[in-house]
Amino acid sequence: MFGFLKNKDEPAVAFEAAKASWTDRLKAGLAKTRATLNTPLGELFSRGRIDDELLEDLESTLLQADCGIDATQWLLDELKARVKRDKLDSPAQLQGALTGLLQQLLAPLEAPIDFAGHKPFIIMVAGINGAGKTTSIGKLARHFQDQGKSVLLAAGDTFRAAAREQLTAWGERNNVTVIAQESGDPAAVVFDAISAARARNIDIVLADTAGRLPTQLHLMEEIAKVRRVVQKAEPSGPHEVLLVLDANIGQNAVAQVKAFDKAIGVTGLVVTKLDGTAKGGVLAAIARQCPKPVRYIGVGEAIEDLQPFRAGEFVGALFETPAHS
Repeated sequence: MFGFLKNKDEPAVAFEAAKASWTDRLKAGLAKTRATLNTPLGELFSRGRIDDELLEDLESTLLQADCGIDATQWLLDELKARVKRDKLDSPAQLQGALTGLLQQLLAPLEAPIDFAGHKPFIIMVAGINGAGKTTSIGKLARHFQDQGKSVLLAAGDTFRAAAREQLTAWGERNNVTVIAQESGDPAAVVFDAISAARARNIDIVLADTAGRLPTQLHLMEEIAKVRRVVQKAEPSGPHEVLLVLDANIGQNAVAQVKAFDKAIGVTGLVVTKLDGTAKGGVLAAIARQCPKPVRYIGVGEAIEDLQPFRAGEFVGALFETPAHS
């Protein structure tokens, strides 16, 4: 059974934790990245003046948080321009400018899924093993149910029995239909799921796929085949292709986005496990090098810990300061 599913036997402590506001959970989840940024930044921005040494140290801090060379250079160039244009003379002013620029950089990634116009709305979910793909599908299904939508799951990961069992268990506990086979062709499972969803007037199909590395070319071709089969079952689909990324991999996330996008046309990202890493700056790297909408972010095990990405909330939680509007 999924550890994140609530039941009447959960201790009161867990129940109270689940009730904590999303802002509080986001701040708690980003604690490691915030420590990587705020401790050195606090020292930097307490200095008496803005000089080359401060900017060099700022560059090192941003790189350490996995913002990446491209995003770090952009931020520094923009900061230098603002220092000159706005005549900034104190490190505190520089900090305010950095917060605003980071939000400006991430804002284009904030784009919720538009479900209008398609029923069933077909979401294909991909990612490497260990990224949290199957768990994210379970959380997303509950999220969509809470919005009043009906959901059907396609257990397209036919290589890993545990993935099929996870989805099946989730479906049984939450009255969600799961289309699965003991073995066989993942594309056939997804095709059957789309047909079943259409017959049952289901709103959303979430199709799991087998985890794979971008270097496994034969497996990447297979996931591309699943996409083609989706298009045979529903010419307008898939309507969303989500790539689940583990934030712990840092800069490798950029390479994953590019590889999966080439194979299956990624339309959105789910970034998981931000609570376990100091590499939350990777979103800045994604924004500069392979900008794809970040549909959801995950900061914990509870089902409430997967939420839509909002740039202002994210930057505010990183710096524990009010985000710029």
